[in-house]
Amino acid sequence: MIDVSYITAPCPVRADIEEAHTFFWQKLAAPGTWWTGAERVAIGAEVRQAHHCQLCQERKAALSPTAIQGTHDTGGVLPETAVEMIHRVTTDPGRLSKRWYDDLLAQGLSDTHYVEALGVVGRTVSVDSFCRGLGLPLHPLPTPVAGEPSRRRPLEATLDGAWVPMVPNGQANVIRALSLVPAEVHLSIEVLLPIQYMEISEVRNLPSDPGRAISRSQIELLAARVSALNQCFY
Repeated sequence: MIDVSYITAPCPVRADIEEAHTFFWQKLAAPGTWWTGAERVAIGAEVRQAHHCQLCQERKAALSPTAIQGTHDTGGVLPETAVEMIHRVTTDPGRLSKRWYDDLLAQGLSDTHYVEALGVVGRTVSVDSFCRGLGLPLHPLPTPVAGEPSRRRPLEATLDGAWVPMVPNGQANVIRALSLVPAEVHLSIEVLLPIQYMEISEVRNLPSDPGRAISRSQIELLAARVSALNQCFY
């Protein structure tokens, strides 16, 4: 039984956040679309390992990350290409490049595995950052659930101005970024976004009040600052 609790938090934590984080941890342990449950948990472990990786620290301090060669400190479960992707996205997202992405594909990482791993990385960082912000220890990673990935690729996905294929929806927005793996859109956009930010339908409605403890203007100030610190170019 996976049960994420914030009962020891120094301030009250909304029940829906606790429920959502428990749900994320359950999904982390389960087989995904392209990664097994064991591999998805290993992705979460590599997110945490990246913060202590010597190669990542040296690259982060270098003028160009490509100037530093070496081997990542890793748990040894995932392929090297996956470890490189996870560590770079976690520690140095502002300097990723199309050439870097193309090199990953040339070395054997598929676009579908890349997109699913992005979703797992993002949610792991989100939950871990929530714990760090409250001064709490990180939740133990869940025990993997056996089973095979579904391996379903949307037939309508196509290259349309982004690095990865996306499902057309008539709009140019960040929601499409994970659409090559629809399950990741559901978890990251349809589940995480409303709980930790607001309903997607309200994002562009600036006068709206999402019913949080702080005002919409305060929410956007915090969101902008966090995005800047995380080097989010979007």
